Amino acid sequence: AAISGYGQDGPYAERAGFGNIAEAMGGLRYITGFPDRPPVRVGISLGDELAALYCVVGILAALHARDRDGHGDFIDVSLLESCLNLMQGSLPEFGATGKVRERTGNTHNAAAPSNIYPTADGRWIAIGANANQIFRRFTAVMGRPELADDPRFIGNRERSANAGELDEIVAAWTQTIPLDDLVARLAVARVPAGPVSSVADIVADEQIAARGVLVRVQDDAGHEVLTTAPVPRLRHHGGSVTHAARSVGADQASVLAEILAKPASP
Repeated sequence: AAISGYGQDGPYAERAGFGNIAEAMGGLRYITGFPDRPPVRVGISLGDELAALYCVVGILAALHARDRDGHGDFIDVSLLESCLNLMQGSLPEFGATGKVRERTGNTHNAAAPSNIYPTADGRWIAIGANANQIFRRFTAVMGRPELADDPRFIGNRERSANAGELDEIVAAWTQTIPLDDLVARLAVARVPAGPVSSVADIVADEQIAARGVLVRVQDDAGHEVLTTAPVPRLRHHGGSVTHAARSVGADQASVLAEILAKPASP
């Protein structure tokens, strides 16, 4: 398997490539940010992570195919294509209508209300109440049930067309209530919502703790490293994290010995 900037062939094959360049060329950065500001970085090296995931998917698919037909394979993953593959409906939309998707900030181009809203204690809450029945429950929690029957907000199409006006109404309500109170109220009403969490918030989150999402392991130098448990979870073939990333070459001898001990393929 190989991960490269642009793939093993084509006019860019020999160019140097990094994840940040692929994010730009693959369209991710063009649509990230607010419409009146320059494109921005997502906040993590998303291109690298995506390429690694697609590479794993390719390796697993190739192993499955090998078990069926006995043939090995070569997995060719490009950072550029990995980013482009995450662009959802942008390509079909452009192909059908010629429309170029632009930056919209925190608003969703086809769902409302679906945004980040301020709270009374200076924090932020994410709310997704765009389905009609959810929106009706949401307006009831707000104490504004009449909004569900307002012609401007009667359906998702109408709400999306009037998202700016609707977001102002929602924000005026959320900023009068502390975050934890808001999350609790919306959970009872079965309205999807949650805090905009920092890494410190995540470490303290009761759902994260209950699921054993975080683990502490040691590296080769004896330092403790905080990381995540394996994702996804397999109910009958569970995995675990026993140590942090090893020093370069730490497992070379044992891996080669294991390979050499296997009988040669016929």
